[in-house]
Amino acid sequence: MNANPNFRVPARRFTATAAATVLAAGPVVLAGAGSAHASADHGRASAVVLRTGLDVSLLNKTVNVPLAVSLNEVRAPRSAERTALTARLDGVDGGQPFSVLRADVASAKATVSASGAEASTNLTHARIHVPGLPSLSLIEVGQVTSKATCEAGRKPVASATLLGGVTVLGKKVTLTVGGPTEVKVPGVGEVRIDFSKTRTTSRTAAASALELKVSVNPLKLNVADVEGTVTLGSVTCESPSAPAVSVSAPPPDIKPQGAPAESGLAETGGASTTPYVVGGAVVLLAAGGAAVALGRRRRS
Repeated sequence: MNANPNFRVPARRFTATAAATVLAAGPVVLAGAGSAHASADHGRASAVVLRTGLDVSLLNKTVNVPLAVSLNEVRAPRSAERTALTARLDGVDGGQPFSVLRADVASAKATVSASGAEASTNLTHARIHVPGLPSLSLIEVGQVTSKATCEAGRKPVASATLLGGVTVLGKKVTLTVGGPTEVKVPGVGEVRIDFSKTRTTSRTAAASALELKVSVNPLKLNVADVEGTVTLGSVTCESPSAPAVSVSAPPPDIKPQGAPAESGLAETGGASTTPYVVGGAVVLLAAGGAAVALGRRRRS
């Protein structure tokens, strides 16, 4: 019959289309690999050469004049470096300028980057003065440095070093790490000094080269007494945070529709696309069988 060729062409087209649809469905369903996202914090750092927290009591008044100054204080995330040699306080000695710090070098630096954060100070040939003691230094140091380093993925480190001699209220002293040094001068006052105080955690580091607890009674320049704290070479840092990675949930298990696959497929290396291949073969067989049956029916 002339009807056979006309039928066979649609049948073949149907078979090919069905098989392509089934086989193409596998990759479409299985697509969707997990995606990752990362974010990072560059950390923080700060450094200050000198910080004072002193109360200055005046002879002719019943009030305290606070002396709270910070010299060469820098902070990062934006990298910064600053150098200054002298700070002045007005209001003492008849309103004459008063130098708190004299030094050959007084620098502070703080930097941050993706790899870490770092802060450092350097104070060389420095003399610290408090109100009421114009000719006598509170403390004199040859060189004192401090440094805090917080690198990504490493334990933070903090340190302070002291080079040269140290003189407190006119007396030469030897400072030790791990314990305070007390200096008492009759008729002037006393100073307690802590050298190289450091502290670290899993992500932070801090160091103070020298911390002084001051209590002096100079009775000069309209000053009754001076009490409080003086800190030299204070640095801190915080390392960058670890990248936060979030991965999307894995795709759900794809189960073949219809009859379950033979267990032997796993032993012969059957992959997750095997059900789609089997389904395509079933469709091909069914379509071919239908075409053959209809052809025979036509011929009969």
